[in-house]
Amino acid sequence: MPRNILILLSEYGYWGEELLGPLTAFDERGYQSVFATATGKRPKALPPSLDPGYIDPPLGRAVTTPEVAVAARRLDESDRLDAPLSLAEWIPDRPYFSEDGFIRKIEAYYRDIARLEEQIAEYDALTIVGGSGPIVDLANNGRVHELILAFLRAGKPILAECYGVACLAFARDWESRESIIWGKHVTGHCKEYDYKDGTGFIGVDFNMGPPPYPLEYILRDATGPDGRYHGNVGKETSVIVDYPFVTGRSTPDSFLSGQKLVEVLESGLRRYGW
Repeated sequence: MPRNILILLSEYGYWGEELLGPLTAFDERGYQSVFATATGKRPKALPPSLDPGYIDPPLGRAVTTPEVAVAARRLDESDRLDAPLSLAEWIPDRPYFSEDGFIRKIEAYYRDIARLEEQIAEYDALTIVGGSGPIVDLANNGRVHELILAFLRAGKPILAECYGVACLAFARDWESRESIIWGKHVTGHCKEYDYKDGTGFIGVDFNMGPPPYPLEYILRDATGPDGRYHGNVGKETSVIVDYPFVTGRSTPDSFLSGQKLVEVLESGLRRYGW
């Protein structure tokens, strides 16, 4: 039976290579990929990620090769992303404590959440694609957190790239508030890679300037004293496997991230990069 991968993308813009890299690895192995977004809207690639002439400000060089730009644009314009699953329609939203009938609503919420483990049984792994978009609709999305926690309880691996790694940091036990990556080794968008200006999104006319938070600082705090954030600044790639998590720092790590998730699924890889 072919393996099935659930791929989560932002509706506010994903980075082309950060979808292309893992998806290429999955396609080569004959995996079936199912796409999902926060509300079921079709995801679109961030325009700079499809431009081989775009110069990344922190690195001072182009980060997208002409070959990757062509392949990423072809994927973005294909019909593969046309009908993503909607997390809003699939996963319940935790009710406010102030709502009328809170007790009955929270009981129903937990019943629905318990069904998630049955519903994700068809998937072998979860992938969260990076780019600036996840800052807006994935990082602090309770439905995303519940999906991640369901995969974690089921013992299924999770790949997160770039700003998508924030979703792991914020997915927490409701009672203890402890991050699921506490004590784990991860990578993610390092401080040196942060823009000083021009953090952009699809579908909004808004220049955020720098990102709203330095992801590296959040990951350092979320992993705690027994875990570790690895920026690997100066190294061409940074991919960390600390099972069940596979994390990729940024764009250049996209293809390697997908390859490592394949190794986790097929070869029992449990540790890599640290």
